Amino acid sequence: MPYTTLISAADLARHVQDASWVVLDCRHDLTNQDAGRTAYAAGHIPGAQFAHLDTDMSDKSPGQNGEFRGRHPLPERNAFLETLRRWGVNHGSQVIAYDAQGGMFAARLWWMLRWAGHEAVAVLDGGLQAWQALGLPLASTPVARPRGNVEPHYPLTTTVNVDDVLANLRNPVRTVVDARAPDRFRGENETLDPVGGHIPGAKNRFFKDNLQGDGHFKPADQLRQEFTALITAPEASIMQCGSGATACHNLLAMEIAGLRGSALYPGSWSEWCADPARPVAKGD
Repeated sequence: MPYTTLISAADLARHVQDASWVVLDCRHDLTNQDAGRTAYAAGHIPGAQFAHLDTDMSDKSPGQNGEFRGRHPLPERNAFLETLRRWGVNHGSQVIAYDAQGGMFAARLWWMLRWAGHEAVAVLDGGLQAWQALGLPLASTPVARPRGNVEPHYPLTTTVNVDDVLANLRNPVRTVVDARAPDRFRGENETLDPVGGHIPGAKNRFFKDNLQGDGHFKPADQLRQEFTALITAPEASIMQCGSGATACHNLLAMEIAGLRGSALYPGSWSEWCADPARPVAKGD
């Protein structure tokens, strides 16, 4: 059976030399775009390739009419599939994503592979810290794999756009859940986007609340209880954050909990607040 949500460091260590497994290092710093690549060069899980949030998992070109699409807009699906082939991903590949930020960026890649229709993708539970806690080795040599042949399949995810979110404001049939830190949700201490606040009616579920104190994800039953206290049904919810990355952490937590069907708003707050005509709420 493939790994489709999480994998432990011990299980990954047993398969890290398997030619059919593709391991991707997603470490990143939102305020320093070179930090992840520098960390990768200093030491990574053997066989891992580097996946950059800004270039491999985003396409920052403007929309068709030149509109701003957010800080990390999704690339075209076919372009992302080409990136997967460059990494050596085949139809039967087991893909593992990891970072050192509690899954903050690895979850985005997990979601994107599912968006491309690839089910066999999991996040390293506990991240690089869990690997190192077992005394497992790191490598510093770059990795190159033979080109993969993965092809598109029906998406295992759903998305909504800014017009859908606006329509939901007029007729609220879905619960919008914001994954940002509580202070940013309230409109305080905003350093990444030009406007502080949140989408009116949204609820706050800080992505770090999905984790235990040791950086591993909470048990499925606990996650299920916490999310069902927020939303009536997963298919009647929209996950968003600052730029469409950490919202995927909430989507991964919901998948672990068996709560499937929630949509991602990829543009998230960074796209929403770029138009002053869109309403902004502040406070809790």
